[in-house]
Amino acid sequence: MPQPLIFRMIDKAVYDYNMIEKNDRILVGASGGKDSTALIEYFANRAKRPDCDFEFKALHVSTEITKPLDSELERLFASWGVKPEEKYVDVLGRIKEGHKMNCWWCSTQRRTELLNYAIENGFNKIALGHHLDDILETLLMNAVEHGNLATMPPRLKYKKFPVSIIRPLCYVPVARIKEHAENSGYASVTCTCTYQANSGRKDARKKLDVLTDGIDEKKQRFFQALRNIQTEYLP
Repeated sequence: MPQPLIFRMIDKAVYDYNMIEKNDRILVGASGGKDSTALIEYFANRAKRPDCDFEFKALHVSTEITKPLDSELERLFASWGVKPEEKYVDVLGRIKEGHKMNCWWCSTQRRTELLNYAIENGFNKIALGHHLDDILETLLMNAVEHGNLATMPPRLKYKKFPVSIIRPLCYVPVARIKEHAENSGYASVTCTCTYQANSGRKDARKKLDVLTDGIDEKKQRFFQALRNIQTEYLP
C-alpha cells in the first residue's frame, strides 16, 4: 500500500537533513493540533517499518491556554500504538512583572519543558510540528520586525545541550496537512491555539499569502531560495 503523500514529503525532508539516525531517541511535541498529530502519525507509521532503528515518545505540555489532549485524540494515538505523556506548565504564572502574554513566550516555556524532559530522560532529539508555512512566516517576521534573516531551521543542534531540534514537516505546506487530517478523519478532534489570532504571526501569514498567491509550489520555491543564497548580490 503506497504511503500518503505527506509521509513521502516527510521522508524526503528526513533524508535531506539526516533527521533520523540509528539509535536515536526522539521526543515528539504533541500539541494536540493537526500538525503535531500528523507528525506523530508519521512516526508511528515509520516505527513499523522493517528498518526502524530508533525510538520515540510523545509529550504533551498543557497550560492555562492550551487544553489537555482531546479524549478522542488520545484514543486515536492509542490505535497507532502511541501513549503520550502529559505535563502541566503554569505559563501565565511565569510572566515577569511589566510583561504581557504572547505566543512567543508561551511557545518558549513549552519548548523549555520539552528540552528539560528530553535531557532528564535521555532523548537526543526533539521533533516539532513546524511546517513550511511556519518557517516562511517566521522568516518574514524576523526580516520585517527585527531586521535579520533567520528562521526555524529543519535541524538545529543546541550548543549548550546534548539535544537537537528537528522539523520533519519543513517541506509540507499547511494546506497539505489540513487535507491529510480531513482525509484521515481526525481534523475535527485536533485543536488550534486561539491566542495566535492576537500575534504578529497572523500578519505574517497574510504577507506570505500575498507574496506567494497562496500557492504551495511558490512557497516551496521560497523555501528553496533559503538554500540558494547568492551573497555576492546582497549588501
